[in-house]
Amino acid sequence: MKKTLLSVFVVGSVLVACGQNPTPPENVQTAFTKKFNTVQKVKWTQEDNEWEAEFELNKTEMSASYDNSGNWLETETEIDKKDVPAEILKAVTQKFGDWEIDELEKIEKPDFKGYEIALEKDETETETEILVSETGEITVKNVSDEEKN
Repeated sequence: MKKTLLSVFVVGSVLVACGQNPTPPENVQTAFTKKFNTVQKVKWTQEDNEWEAEFELNKTEMSASYDNSGNWLETETEIDKKDVPAEILKAVTQKFGDWEIDELEKIEKPDFKGYEIALEKDETETETEILVSETGEITVKNVSDEEKN
């Protein structure tokens, strides 16, 4: 009985481990390697028809997304507040002065370059994500109320 339970546990663990880092199609891997040829360690995840590679480059956490055909969709780079241009922070403060910056990422897509900023209001537990172009134009992506979730 102990051997059977141990075997079930081992097989289950292997299946879970394999499911956590699926292997993307060859064309996705090739496209990633062309764009990020120096990256050695990549964690892949898949959601619907999109593959996301999480990795570190020059001691910076990044992610890059591709569709099933290997077309690059976006790259996100985690950054500190000190790395955001003052005019961008000023635009965010003017529009969202009573919000606190929770997370910052530099984002690049085929049709957009700028910043993705997660904001939150502590007193209401409301969160929002905004996109800010390099020129300071702000687009609200979504708003969620933590109390409702």
